[in-house]
Amino acid sequence: MGGMFGRRTKKAGGPRTVTLIGKPGCHLCDDARAVIERVCAETGAVWEEKDILQDEALHRAYWEQIPVVLVDGEQHTFWKVDAARLRRALGG
Repeated sequence: MGGMFGRRTKKAGGPRTVTLIGKPGCHLCDDARAVIERVCAETGAVWEEKDILQDEALHRAYWEQIPVVLVDGEQHTFWKVDAARLRRALGG
């Protein structure tokens, strides 16, 4: 691990970012989205969603695991999102 990935580029005080990597028509992704929306609303984190079918690098990295959840760009969990664990990761 070298380059910028080894360092934390997180700015102190900024909102945490949760990324949901999934695909259309995925029931587990829908479940994950509901948890993420709720936890981010509670903790003030921002969230985004990426379609694995639109991104070749994400497809190679995560296809077997979707939905995948990243926190500030680092993998947090996959398949099932635990709201309490996500809340702790976000400091909420």
